[in-house]
Amino acid sequence: MNNFIEILLKYKLTALILISINFSCVEHKPSYNENFLTVLGIAQDAGYPHIGCNKDCCNKNIGDNKYYVTSIGLTDIENDKNYLFEATPDIGEQIKYLKVSRENNKLIDGIFLTHAHIGHYSGLMYLGREALGAKNVPIYTMPRMKYFLQQNGPWSQLVSLENIKLEEINHNQNIRLSSDLKVIPFNVPHRDEFSETVGYKIIGKNKSALFIPDIDKWELWNKSIVDEVKSVDYAFLDATFFSGEEINRSMSEIPHPFISETINLFKDELLEIKNKIYFIHFNHTNPVLNNKLHLKDSILKLGFNFAKFGNKYEL
Repeated sequence: MNNFIEILLKYKLTALILISINFSCVEHKPSYNENFLTVLGIAQDAGYPHIGCNKDCCNKNIGDNKYYVTSIGLTDIENDKNYLFEATPDIGEQIKYLKVSRENNKLIDGIFLTHAHIGHYSGLMYLGREALGAKNVPIYTMPRMKYFLQQNGPWSQLVSLENIKLEEINHNQNIRLSSDLKVIPFNVPHRDEFSETVGYKIIGKNKSALFIPDIDKWELWNKSIVDEVKSVDYAFLDATFFSGEEINRSMSEIPHPFISETINLFKDELLEIKNKIYFIHFNHTNPVLNNKLHLKDSILKLGFNFAKFGNKYEL
């Protein structure tokens, strides 16, 4: 606990936390007359509990919460369609949950991928011969990611057997899903060993959202995250780590914007801007997952929010 207080002091957050008013997070409940997003997972690629972890964070902290790997769903009410953002190892449970409220004859109407790290595309395996044996599920993917899937097994078999149909997309392309729904991919800096990495802007009739589950540091991006958040109604942002003190690895190998850094970037913004931010993609070491530390409560009091499995957001 003391280590994290020191970190808060480092980022000049303690005073803000101590004097903040308790602004509770409002749970969004769409009317189901409008299109909406659904949070389908909040954990980092390896999930929570984490493989090989015998610490308290993975043994005493789960409760009844669902900690599937990070994904969101998009439901098109008018056209009775469902889309996934990310194909995670938990794709079976996530699709099942997404379709509870809006059942149609298709498994899923399309999957948007961000990049080639395991938690973001490996769920595609369940569409193949050994599992579902799907037929031409549209997979929206950037050029390098498309090439990676075409040229490397077992993913190439999904293509050759027509389990999936690759739909190439590009930076800043307007992808029109319906008259009221548009998706725009945009490149972000990340460890691009096998593919480029993108975030998405999802634009509905009335509201819009950012989805950036993985990025290096905000200052390495050629855009201002503050301006980008101001331009939307919801912003689901990379919150892999609270600080660099959590793991015994060099952060230069796995850079992410710390929650503490993101909070500091937005510390002078209006409460209504902070309220747009929903932290997502938590590593199992992240102390915000530990309810005994009450760190999450302190951040909520500052006006920020946390993505939670099952929460829905009207578009």
